[in-house]
Amino acid sequence: MEIDETRTDDPGAAVERATARVLELARTWIAWDGTPRMAEDGARIFTPHKAIRRYGDHLVDHLAQVEALLAGVPTRPNGWYESAITTTADLARFTEVDLVEATERLTRLSRTFRLRLLTAGPGEWDRPRGADWTLREIADHVADPWYAEQVGDLVDCD
Repeated sequence: MEIDETRTDDPGAAVERATARVLELARTWIAWDGTPRMAEDGARIFTPHKAIRRYGDHLVDHLAQVEALLAGVPTRPNGWYESAITTTADLARFTEVDLVEATERLTRLSRTFRLRLLTAGPGEWDRPRGADWTLREIADHVADPWYAEQVGDLVDCD
């Protein structure tokens, strides 16, 4: 499949752009001083690893939702703790190796999301799905680098 990068209506392209933004920010996190950052909502803290974990989990969760909708079956109930918790692993230093691993994982995952939407085709993107979002609405929701923005650009902010 050849992807037409000039298309303006491809909802999966926004997911890949969001991933590019997440990774742009993540390149600055090697400078992280180990202090968790308070989210803009004032209710949660974020670290580089937590932002990567949550963004990846968000992609997985909604890719599974897209697949279930296209298959005409119920989605699996959400069992994530989401960003309400910060794990011990979330508090680890963010290294160059972590950046490479995040780049590989998130780039592949967002590309898979986009390819799935392209395979479904434009006729499926805006088709009403009852109480569920359309595929385009799901892509728009996922195409937000919010988790990474909570950590921010650690080179330009200091």
